[in-house]
Amino acid sequence: MSIIRDNMAPLMFGGMVLFMLIGYPAAFSLAATGLFFGFIGIELGLIAPQFLGNLTYQLFGIVSNDLLLAIPFFTLMGAILERCGLAEDLLDSIGQLFGPVRGGMSYAVIFVGAILGAITGTVAASVIAMGVISMTPMLKYGYSTRHTMGVIAASGTITQLIPPSLVLVVLADQLGRSVGDMYAGAIGPSVIQVALFCIWVFIVSIIWPNDVPALPMEARTLRGWQLWKKCLRGMIPSLGLIFLVLGTIFMGLATPSEAGAMGVVGAIALAAFYGTLNWTLLYQGMATTMRLTAMVVFILIGARVFSLVFQGVGGKEWIEHLLTALPGGQVGFLIFVNIFIFVVAFFLDFFEIAFILIPLLAPAADKLGIDLIWFGVLICANIQTSFMHPPFGFALFYLRGIAPKSIKTSDIYWGAIPWVFLQVILVVILIFWPQSVTYFLDKKSDVDPSTVKIDIPQIELPALDFGPPKN
Repeated sequence: MSIIRDNMAPLMFGGMVLFMLIGYPAAFSLAATGLFFGFIGIELGLIAPQFLGNLTYQLFGIVSNDLLLAIPFFTLMGAILERCGLAEDLLDSIGQLFGPVRGGMSYAVIFVGAILGAITGTVAASVIAMGVISMTPMLKYGYSTRHTMGVIAASGTITQLIPPSLVLVVLADQLGRSVGDMYAGAIGPSVIQVALFCIWVFIVSIIWPNDVPALPMEARTLRGWQLWKKCLRGMIPSLGLIFLVLGTIFMGLATPSEAGAMGVVGAIALAAFYGTLNWTLLYQGMATTMRLTAMVVFILIGARVFSLVFQGVGGKEWIEHLLTALPGGQVGFLIFVNIFIFVVAFFLDFFEIAFILIPLLAPAADKLGIDLIWFGVLICANIQTSFMHPPFGFALFYLRGIAPKSIKTSDIYWGAIPWVFLQVILVVILIFWPQSVTYFLDKKSDVDPSTVKIDIPQIELPALDFGPPKN
């Protein structure tokens, strides 16, 4: 019993991993593990019975958290934009703009995926929209199957890093940092990721030119001013919606939840503009939003139950001691954590990683002096891979669902591997170049606060007379 008492934290962590490997739903596995070890902790005298009464405050904190309202808003916005016709317009115009270049359609898919990412904030909406629109024409014009599958999946998963990403909202909540700062920190990495994808397409066009042919002349139906007006027709509404969502957050005019609500209104307006707004579209969007939001809330409740008991049995101190004692200081810690999350992402989705692991890792990162915005964006870049690497990448499942039966699943998996390496390269860049995240956050003041002197003028007040009133 003394061994169990002294090792409750690692036993509890191992129990959680065991439940996950067995395949039970994450939300119920976390809650069951937390309650089971909570009762054991009470029996062993590690925690007082009334300690579990804090669960009511934890649950109230979840349902009263205004920041989490951004999740259903951004999800609904993405679900509407996925079906409204904007993506088709953008891909057609930008695809023809890059048409004469080898790999032109790949460049178009990457740029449109980035634009959709800056509008929708949800990976599923981007991957499905890009797959439905671009898969058939890319295969028709001679693009290799593996390259086509890989670039579509990668262009959709970059949504996870580009603001207003849902992952950044969740990470900001778990790290106790501003969503606006998290968005600002993700700007540099987003640009680097798009650049890495484009560089890879260029390399493919040089080494394997037959895999990424230019569009034939008969496919380039738009030229000159007609092409540029077509591009502007898709770009102007997109930029307007991006400003409505991100611009209002960066300017301090709206909270993420308020910006998400305005984004939903803007998405509905765009659907009306493209003539696709109907009750079916709204119902499908609301049904998708309901399912995702319910899943997130249940996972968060389970994670809070687990986290409370884990801290009660000394888990926080155990994790901190374990991670802060790693060789290499900050860099050693970041390398270990990112390798660990890369492996765990084979089995857990990004919500589970954010709600389960981040509360355990953040105190150790803070103790080592790591900027938590940098840490959050770095983890977000790493979690991208959870959508891409075989065999459980959700982006690959989405593609399998919309791809014709003639495309082998192995081609989807093999096509994703080069893009996973590109995402790993981004993680390495962010570890050794933190300024790529903190550049937009470092606002150094030229004024030394210690030299500021405030002189308060002394005002002579009239004397008070407390004598009897005069007639």
